[in-house]
Amino acid sequence: MPSAKSPSVEIEVDDKVVRVSNPDRVYFPASGATKLDLVDYYLAVGDGIVNALYERPCMLHRFPKGLAGDKVHQKRLPAGAPPWVETVRLHFPRWNRTADELCVTELASVIWAVQMSTVEFHPWNSRRADTEKPDEWRIDLDPGPDCEWETVQQVAHVAHEVLDELGATGFPKTSGGHGLHVYVRIKPDHGFQDVRRGALAFAREVERRSGGDVTTAWWRKDRDPAQLFVDYNQNARDHTIAAAYSVRGVPNAQVSAPIRWDEIDDCDPADFTIHTMPARFAELGDLHAGIDDAVFDFRPLLEWADRDEAEGKAVPPESDE
Repeated sequence: MPSAKSPSVEIEVDDKVVRVSNPDRVYFPASGATKLDLVDYYLAVGDGIVNALYERPCMLHRFPKGLAGDKVHQKRLPAGAPPWVETVRLHFPRWNRTADELCVTELASVIWAVQMSTVEFHPWNSRRADTEKPDEWRIDLDPGPDCEWETVQQVAHVAHEVLDELGATGFPKTSGGHGLHVYVRIKPDHGFQDVRRGALAFAREVERRSGGDVTTAWWRKDRDPAQLFVDYNQNARDHTIAAAYSVRGVPNAQVSAPIRWDEIDDCDPADFTIHTMPARFAELGDLHAGIDDAVFDFRPLLEWADRDEAEGKAVPPESDE
């Protein structure tokens, strides 16, 4: 006989109530963590995840049957949302279509998305006030398949050095996988194309200083698997990466965890999971809480981009292989 479904539970989130069905469904087989464990995690880091997603279009990575089932990349808000869940409408010129994406303004919307089987939250780097003008520059330190974690750590320090010279404040976090991300708040004065150009110019400067450990080669076939790729294309329109505090759809339930610069040499991405992060958050709070107060004027990087292009360096196409 088929097993009976576990009863639903009602979760109070501020002034909202979210009904969570199948709370005992195992989402992460390696640890036995359930859907309710996922809810409890996001409640524990509530201020952090809301800060990371606030007023940004957000794509959802859903696992309706847990990690053992299929993964769904969801742009449009899932059907059945309560009226208080907010959205933002986006236009996708390639298909001449629109999509109303989740736009988080409160924790209850996050918990409702988890009820709808969301594990990962992937926000845009722009906000709904003007979705075509990014206010977040993202530095993605993406190791190749044979690149050691020690290389990621070393390159992170090079990136930090360049940021310091620019007068920019970077907010690092683990990717939730094998890499690191650094976010910099910028004035929403430029479009995606210009922010990507500036991000590429920064990546080339990091490449110049890294003694062969870094590549900015666009095509994968041109990259050494032992090198780290500074993925500037994460700043292109409609490219998203997991938010700070987002859980990743991996067996041990790793989290994309904000860290301090002085933690980089000693940290291991596998240490940050839904089981360890609540205590860390309770002790340290949101390490990205001050990001909106550290706004960088992006124009110097556009000057670097102009210089590189004048020297004959091309800007690669936005579509990947």
